[in-house]
Amino acid sequence: MGSPDSASKADAERLATFQAQRSTLVALAYRMLGDVARAEDMVQEAWVRWQSAVGPIESPRAYLVTTVTRLCLNELDSAPRRREESRSDRLPEPVELAVLDGAGEELERWDDVAMAFLVVLQRLTPSERAVFLLHDAFDFEYREIAELVGRSEPACRKLLERARRDLRDGRRMLAPSRDEHRRLLQAFVGAATAGDIAALLALLAEDAVLVSDGGLEGRSVAGIRNLKQPLRGASHVAHFVVATTSRGLPLFELEERELNGRPAVVFYREGEATAALLLGIADGKIERVFFHADTTRLGHLGPRAESR
Repeated sequence: MGSPDSASKADAERLATFQAQRSTLVALAYRMLGDVARAEDMVQEAWVRWQSAVGPIESPRAYLVTTVTRLCLNELDSAPRRREESRSDRLPEPVELAVLDGAGEELERWDDVAMAFLVVLQRLTPSERAVFLLHDAFDFEYREIAELVGRSEPACRKLLERARRDLRDGRRMLAPSRDEHRRLLQAFVGAATAGDIAALLALLAEDAVLVSDGGLEGRSVAGIRNLKQPLRGASHVAHFVVATTSRGLPLFELEERELNGRPAVVFYREGEATAALLLGIADGKIERVFFHADTTRLGHLGPRAESR
């Protein structure tokens, strides 16, 4: 039997090993689930399992990534989660990268947390999501992935092929620089505030899409209820944005923030974050307008900068 000192040393080493992987695990769970609190729950559960694991583990990183992925797949298979994921208006939770407890640098390197990319990622099936992340972000072999998702290796190859194809549009919207993104964001807000439909039409791609997430039960502000389905077409988007801005904007204070690695605008009311505006941009045009107004999933945005 080992001494208490040797047991304490082993515990410390196990904790250090886990902490070294924690940011990677949070980033993985966040991209699987699109929700910070749930991602942190998955990682906490992985820590419990890591603590109780028996015997030497050849690759701690592979063990922990596999554990978190399996936990996320189980979470996505739960009835409440399936109901929420089925909403066409659901958006991933917007977040400042620093909030993810050290995951910021990891996510910055991957660059796959922009809202436009995450929205497309969340449209994949859980298995497609897992195969894509495990193969392309973590370099898992098909054999390991097949065992984890319960599919054959050829089936996993097909899942990856399908995921990559569906993610192409999301990847296009990772290209613009932060300066270009900020310029178009500020121009969009300025045109919306001025009620200038012509200026908005000049900024929007012809096939622009607006998604407004008011949560599972929906939300109404100033008599305006969030859209339950995406709004498609530049003209429809421009007219809707002008109409809602003229009625709702006087209620809010706006602050530019960097969310999901891109410039964005947060709307505050009585000091609380109540909505966030994020854009998807490609080829110099705004292709996606994301308006996240589910207050139950905006807590990580915190107060305005001047209040912090």
